[in-house]
This record gives sequence, structure tokens and C-alpha cells, in this order.
Amino acid sequence: MLPRVLTDLLEFHAPLSAVQREQGGAVTLLTPGVNVLALNATFLPADVRGVDLAAVLDWHEGQGVPPLVATAGPLVGLRGREVARVRVGHADPAPWAGEGVVVEQVSRMHLRPWAEALTHAHGTPGWGEGLARQLAARLEGDRDFVPLSAYRDGEVVGALLWHSRAAGGAAHLWGARDAAVEEALLGAAADLGGPLWVSQVDEDATASPGEVVHYSVLTL
Repeated sequence: MLPRVLTDLLEFHAPLSAVQREQGGAVTLLTPGVNVLALNATFLPADVRGVDLAAVLDWHEGQGVPPLVATAGPLVGLRGREVARVRVGHADPAPWAGEGVVVEQVSRMHLRPWAEALTHAHGTPGWGEGLARQLAARLEGDRDFVPLSAYRDGEVVGALLWHSRAAGGAAHLWGARDAAVEEALLGAAADLGGPLWVSQVDEDATASPGEVVHYSVLTL
């Protein structure tokens, strides 16, 4: 059984992925042409004794992708190289007056500037086109997801994908150019439905509130 925090990430990302595969309590998402970690990882249960890790590794390598795994905590009893940590928790945006940033919902038919802003915010601008193409196909007709763009002086400076939940919402896919844009995006998402759960890449994630998900490249 997957830890709650990984189940939450899967609820958000699985509808956006190209491939979903389950094996021995582990769940794998694969999305070629997209560099979002959660869309290209195997989510491992806390107890991996029921998982054939060699088969997981072989499957990843058979697809021509690194054997990336997501765990709720550091790898224990396994060998791997950590590549990222993500803090997942409740966002409590401060009241924000706007100050030149406007946030609007984006049509699913016009996701390219949205995706370019998102990938640019994470330092990977070359991946925007592939992400836009993947999400445009997946979001068509799915009203549980709402893409938001933040604008300053007519330029897209941030992007966020909000997902409706039974109680509140989640925004595990987002990025902002600066702190003011971040507050505007999170505030707009919280207005769509709170409480709001978010993922945030943080080099000091283990020292921050919330649960930490570790992404590691597995070796056997």
C-alpha cells in the first residue's frame, strides 16, 4: 500500500500521464517527451518486499528511461542516487492585493504559453512544447483540472494546474517567476477551492513543514 502522500500525487498526475502500470503495490507513470518527475516515476510502497525491483528496473530500461522511483522518505535498504526532493503540504497564501499581477484561467486549446511559462520557471524552457501537447490531449473534456496563468505587463510570468478534490483542491504542477507571482497564483488557486495542497521543490525540504517525497534513480 502506498503512503498517503504518494497516493495524493498519483491522484493528481495519473490522469495526465501517457502510461500507467501497477506491479506488486508499486505504480509506474511514464510520459515520453515530458520532463515532469512525477509523470515518469515508479511510486514505491513503504514496504517494498512485495515489489520485484529488478523487474521495475528492467521495465524502465526497456522503455529507454532512467529507473526513477518516488518514495515517502529516503531510500531504505535500496541503492540509488537522489535527484530531487519535493515538499508536499498545505498552502496558506497570504492576502495579496495584486500589484500588477493578474491571474486568469487558460483555455485548454491555448496551453503553449502556459507550458512555456511553467517550464521556464523551473529552468527547463525547452520542454514547454512537449508538455503543452501532452496536457492539451489529456485535459480535453476533463473539468476537474483548471489551468491558470499569471500575467504581468501582458507577459505570462507563471502557471499553475489546479485539480478539484472532494474537499478543496491540489496544485502539484506549478511555477512562478518570483514571490509576488507565486502568491498571486496560489491565492487564485485557493479561491477555486480550499484547502489547497501543493508540491514545492525545495533544497531544504526536510527542514520545512509538510511531507517530503524523494525522487531517486534506482540501482541494484
